[in-house]
Amino acid sequence: MSGNFDLRNISDAAARDIIELQQKIALFQKGRIDEERFKHYRLTRGVYGQRQLGVHMFRTKIPFGRLTAAQLTRLADVSEKYTNGNLHLTTRQNIQMHYVKLSDAAAIWTELAEVGVTAREACGNTVRNLTASAVAGIDPDELFDVSPYVQAVFEYFLRNPICQEMGRKIKPAFSSSDKDSAYTYFHDFGFIPRIKDGIRGFKLVIAGGLGAQSMVAQTAYEFIATNEIIPFMEAAIRVFDRYGEREKRFKARMKFLVKKLGIEGFLELVEQERKALPNQYYAIEVDDWQEADPAPKQKWAAVAPVDSRKADLWLQTNVFEQKQKGWYAVQVRVPLGDINAETARRFAAIVQRFAADDIRISVNQGFVLRQVRYESLLHLFNELHALGLSEPGFDTIADVTACPGTDTCNLAVTNSTGLASKLEEVVQEDYPHLIAESNIKIKISGCMNACGQHMAANIGFHGSSIKRKELVIPAMQIVLGGGVSPDGRGFIAEKVIKLPTKRIPDAFRLILDDYESYRNADLYFNDYFQEKGKRYFYDLLKPLAEVETLDKSDFFDWGQENTYEQAIGVGECAGVALDVVGTIIADAREKIGLAEEALAREVFADGIYHAYSALVVGAKALLLAQDIKCNTHHGIIKDFQTHYVDTGKIELSVDDFPTTVLQINQNEPTADFANDYLQLATKFVNEVIAIRQRQLGDDGDDKEVVREYYNA
Repeated sequence: MSGNFDLRNISDAAARDIIELQQKIALFQKGRIDEERFKHYRLTRGVYGQRQLGVHMFRTKIPFGRLTAAQLTRLADVSEKYTNGNLHLTTRQNIQMHYVKLSDAAAIWTELAEVGVTAREACGNTVRNLTASAVAGIDPDELFDVSPYVQAVFEYFLRNPICQEMGRKIKPAFSSSDKDSAYTYFHDFGFIPRIKDGIRGFKLVIAGGLGAQSMVAQTAYEFIATNEIIPFMEAAIRVFDRYGEREKRFKARMKFLVKKLGIEGFLELVEQERKALPNQYYAIEVDDWQEADPAPKQKWAAVAPVDSRKADLWLQTNVFEQKQKGWYAVQVRVPLGDINAETARRFAAIVQRFAADDIRISVNQGFVLRQVRYESLLHLFNELHALGLSEPGFDTIADVTACPGTDTCNLAVTNSTGLASKLEEVVQEDYPHLIAESNIKIKISGCMNACGQHMAANIGFHGSSIKRKELVIPAMQIVLGGGVSPDGRGFIAEKVIKLPTKRIPDAFRLILDDYESYRNADLYFNDYFQEKGKRYFYDLLKPLAEVETLDKSDFFDWGQENTYEQAIGVGECAGVALDVVGTIIADAREKIGLAEEALAREVFADGIYHAYSALVVGAKALLLAQDIKCNTHHGIIKDFQTHYVDTGKIELSVDDFPTTVLQINQNEPTADFANDYLQLATKFVNEVIAIRQRQLGDDGDDKEVVREYYNA
């Protein structure tokens, strides 16, 4: 027991997480932990600041979006008990809850952990949720099921010390086939199945990303065997942790490091790290993978659908036969990705009656059910219809993806959800013949940061604003030509024009009308965009940008009744803060303690990495005491040699600090090396403490440093 939490029915690792979170919250509320430091901590535990003061968003980490009915029911119960009763499905196959009190976070985690759901590393500069094709395992086009491989990678990096305090986040994705339904091309690590000489493996792409500067991932290997994917990722993350930018947040993703080094240079550094890995090869046991059983068979009497026209279209757009012949997958649209607690519970009960107990959240914010019998499809349709979950057009032009926008997000500039609902209405009313069009995707983000993945949309939008004298008008930047083509080509959208957000539906109609008048029978939208050219669309939409003809309603954002006021908060991963050098030295001492614990458990690779971190953090503290910026771990190591070793300010047992520290990638993680390396790190941190005490002298007042100087 801890506090009022019963931790008997959860894993020891989850219990430690929850107890620590509860203790950190208590210390923070008593003013004994600095706000910025606590923010860094809580983010890696899924607790994210919200636009509304005094409440938070709580994000779970659900690898490849796989849930059981019991887990979904528990999420619904928790949301009703502690939040506003809404579950939000994200584009990373997670579930978020909003309006959470900080004091309830540990209780929420406890209740979720009882059914095997975690929040560890759901946010922050960690390896984020691993996404995958929601149809993995049932995809008629797949070479093999990627699900067990995704699960293994998730388990390996969860709580792994190499990815707890990186400069920025890492996002991996696994697609089930070359159609790339998981969008591997814009991920840090992307995996697409391959079989070579009878051996399973993947095509591996790296260093893609969306956001303000979107980049398509580069091919690292056309084939890498399955037992090499975890070692490669671990080595690459070590390189990213050491060489990646930390001061300039918007240059801190892996895509910028690979651009700087070149892919060959990056891969060379990855190879140099291989010797230090605990596993040169890491076999993933797919035989241990447990497929969920289908629902018990029963006799289904003939039934008429409650809406025959809708049912016909639903069967066309939301249902397909699995690779397992005679079984069907059912894809469920969830408007805006929002589902209330009662609906979620009733939906979970329906799953148990009709499908396998294996619900997948899709990247377009819906659900995918599997192993449904053909004779039960119309019964299932009627049940979903009663819940408001029977809309046809799953993952088509009618199924608009949107982040929460200004509903809850600090960084959002405009409302995403209101516009998404309006565009879905436009398709339903004005273009019903396009509801089955699956090769045009609409995605909306409330700002340029791409949580709604707008740069991967054929027609995308991100929040912005336009000034007219003293007034600010809510606007959307239109981007065109992104997404994945039917043959698996990945495209990054191009910015075309910024328009008042209330005029976006008219712009949408202009684009669709022009496309329909121009297209031939099978012309893919992005090919149409390329043939016409960006300038053509700018000219087509330019009349809508005229601000002198604005109507009064144009000054209101979607869902607002008052004149728009731009209110952008500070992002949870940004901001400037102050700290003292002594606190940073305390971090180095904490790393020594973690290393000692790891060696006591004989987890030598983890202990070595903690010792390495202690060396870097200790060096960083003394550099900051001299006002020397610390952008990267690699830079810290070099600068410490220049400013402390070469000048004689510190006496080490060796004269070359970089060589001393970088023994980490020159040695195998044996017990002997781990103990020697920890002894070296402990001695160094003690020397750092002594030097700092001499620097402070009789005054004793520690030095404040701006956090921008020590994000590394």
